[in-house]
Amino acid sequence: MADIKVPVFSESVSEGTLLTWHKKPGDAVKRGEVLAEIETDKVVLEVTAQQDGVLTGIAKQEGDTVLSEEVLGTVGEAGSAPAASTSAAADQASGPVAGETSAGGTAVQPDSQGSAPARRDDLSPAVRKIVAEKGLDPAQIPATGPKGNITKEDAVVAAQGGLTYQGPQDAAQPPSMREAEGTSGGQPAASSHPAAASAPVPQGARPEQRVPMTRIRARIAERLKDVQNTAALLTTFNEVNMKPAMDLRKKYQDQFVAKHGVKLGFMSLFVRAATEALKQFPVVNASVDGKDIIYHGYYDIGIAVASDRGLVVPILRDTDGMSLAAIEKQIAEYATKARGGKLTMEDMSGGTFSITNGGTFGSMMSTPIINAPQSAILGMHNIIERPIAQNGQVVIAPMMYVALSYDHRIIDGKEAVQFLVTIKNILEDPARMLLEI
Repeated sequence: MADIKVPVFSESVSEGTLLTWHKKPGDAVKRGEVLAEIETDKVVLEVTAQQDGVLTGIAKQEGDTVLSEEVLGTVGEAGSAPAASTSAAADQASGPVAGETSAGGTAVQPDSQGSAPARRDDLSPAVRKIVAEKGLDPAQIPATGPKGNITKEDAVVAAQGGLTYQGPQDAAQPPSMREAEGTSGGQPAASSHPAAASAPVPQGARPEQRVPMTRIRARIAERLKDVQNTAALLTTFNEVNMKPAMDLRKKYQDQFVAKHGVKLGFMSLFVRAATEALKQFPVVNASVDGKDIIYHGYYDIGIAVASDRGLVVPILRDTDGMSLAAIEKQIAEYATKARGGKLTMEDMSGGTFSITNGGTFGSMMSTPIINAPQSAILGMHNIIERPIAQNGQVVIAPMMYVALSYDHRIIDGKEAVQFLVTIKNILEDPARMLLEI
């Protein structure tokens, strides 16, 4: 027998929540295979098998709070009998679920109210217990798990009625509440937020659903509110004519892709421009520690990425030494890891400055909130063709509003404005990046 243990948390993380079991007692497992996922207030950690064998017991259920190195279950040699767990015993006591094969090999027929449940093989013991006890159809339960699976929280919400209609008709089953939320790459991703019902809603109905915040969402809320309560936030705006940058991309895109295997995007240009501006205005790259100002002699820029669990900010390290291709490749890797819930604590630790791109979702202007303990954040927005005055003539140009939110405790308005003007000048004349002027 070998214990399955919770990974060692970092010093800033005290506990986590067992999010999902990917195996059931009695299932065969292979060394390195993901058995469970644990959500902390920063990242989702994978728990992998340390040996080949069979999952013989589960000590913690989905939704349970777990501590560092706590035992989650056990893996034994092939042929080992699985130990009876609370959820497994409850499953046996409640009998087979509709569509499940009985001990004699005869399939139990679904009841008259529904069909055989979908995703039956993906249900964890905790979910199977709730489904069996409440007579739920898994196919009708909105799934918010990281891989489209039904979590214990989903089953509890469905068992409590999910969407409750205060109209004359009582819905037997809650409609789906899945919605799409964009990512940094502009592709939709499954969201953990409930959406409007996709099934017809009775006229006059007033649907509601109460869903607990995830640990990550709660931590995001806490940190952002702390920033508002602590920092002296101020935002300055400017606009950038993106035509030179767009012409640069159009001229060299094919050669860039052929050589580096990745497309040249605007984000890498903004990262390079921000890095040059940070060199000229070191206080924007600094942070506050009590009554001290810490000036960082390196440039670690966080890139805000929307994921199905909330906003995450992985860090590009030492951007002053990164090429445009290296930046694009790193951003693409982070976006993929964020969508799959694979970002690590190391990926998101530190950072001296951040960039967020609301333009991906169509935002024209916003006031981003700084990511403490950083002192500033750059906001990119949508590119809109607008008439502007240029050399005494009115021309149509692709314009972007840019915003710099900063901590006025250490950054003066003059420095903030000049910092943003420097970024504007670089993007409107990209050759400045080569000359570092």
